[in-house]
Amino acid sequence: MSDEAFWASAEAHLVRYGAPFTPRIIERASGAYVYDSDGNALLDFTSGQMSAVLGHSHPAIVEAVSSSVRTLDHLFSGMLSRPVVDLAERLAETLPAELSRMLLLSTGAEANEAALKMAKIATGHYEVVSFNRSWHGMTGGASSATFSAGRQGYGPMGVGLYALPTPDGYRSPFRREDGSYDWEAELEYGLDAVDRASSGSIAACLVEPILSSGGIIELPPGYLARLRTWCDERGALLVLDEAQTGMGRTGLMYAFERDGVVPDIITLSKTLGAGMPVAAVMTGDEIEQRCKERGFLFYTTHVNDPLPASVALAVLDVIQREGLVERAAELGTQLSLRLRELHETFSQVGDVRGRGLLQGIEVVDDRKTKAPAETFGVEVTEASLRRGLHMNIGQLKGMGGVFRIAPPLTVTDDELHRGIDILAAAMREVADRHARP
Repeated sequence: MSDEAFWASAEAHLVRYGAPFTPRIIERASGAYVYDSDGNALLDFTSGQMSAVLGHSHPAIVEAVSSSVRTLDHLFSGMLSRPVVDLAERLAETLPAELSRMLLLSTGAEANEAALKMAKIATGHYEVVSFNRSWHGMTGGASSATFSAGRQGYGPMGVGLYALPTPDGYRSPFRREDGSYDWEAELEYGLDAVDRASSGSIAACLVEPILSSGGIIELPPGYLARLRTWCDERGALLVLDEAQTGMGRTGLMYAFERDGVVPDIITLSKTLGAGMPVAAVMTGDEIEQRCKERGFLFYTTHVNDPLPASVALAVLDVIQREGLVERAAELGTQLSLRLRELHETFSQVGDVRGRGLLQGIEVVDDRKTKAPAETFGVEVTEASLRRGLHMNIGQLKGMGGVFRIAPPLTVTDDELHRGIDILAAAMREVADRHARP
């Protein structure tokens, strides 16, 4: 099929489900690169959909999938296999003792669906709190807790859904006298608003330790501890969505470790499967027992399938064997330095933020006013692609474009710096073009 016929067929037969497709036909992928139909290598700074932490076609993942397909890939949902129990044990070993029980699923949205149902049945409550820039998935319950996009045109999303202001230190209007960000005042304002609207039936507070689709927003130190206290006072569960921050990406195995706050439930996906559809819900004995006694039901076609369990075990093996958690911390320091250089060089770079190999830069038209960039980020994305770098630009209402930078944990030093060099060259091209009279 010619390229023209390919795009004509795509236009005729595919459902358009969001952003426009990248104008390249991708034929294969390996390591930190994807290759298009013209043989061009594109350095993948989004790790696929922020998932391929081991890069593409990692030998360990190829072997895990191949072996499982040959021997044991899918079972009746009431059957158990060794890979599933082995994975539950291995994940429990990486987490605090309070998170010792696993439900193995397929996607992040599915994991958040299950976590919210567990929280509701365990607490007997029904209300859910998340951030006003949250993204927890596109299925029913998960989309109800997603406030960044996708709410218009679908009718009522449910009852008892509340949004806290996203703790964006760059743009928040909550300021101390010295101009610094007053996240405590902002959080208390948000919690008070939730309490006033609530019927007294908060089941869960579902948040990401670093909002990714929300613009690479880190929770300030102390923020999770305050949420933990607030949830405890109301008999609610603290649920952390570590779809993108888990498995070492932030320089810690899990992002919540920085804060020393143990959630009641943690959901894992994306990074757990290194590009394959794998997700897990981890919780403790007490919550699991309460759910069981009250009739918790989440019986799906692919629950506890052996193939995804085998993949996740391979991911854990590689992360441990190759020291990728420490590697992400080391590379994250290099990445931060390079992004700070861009901030010093280009007036369009308003802010740099994030941790490890999940970082972002917000681009603006005016650094003083923080006026959102109308076209700069889109043009830089296109210029980067022409040079061989695939980037992701998120554009939410009221913000400038935010580049999410999340290369594989297996990226080399040279690949990391080459990517930033390409980004810098693309920024220079676009900045010079905008500067012309």
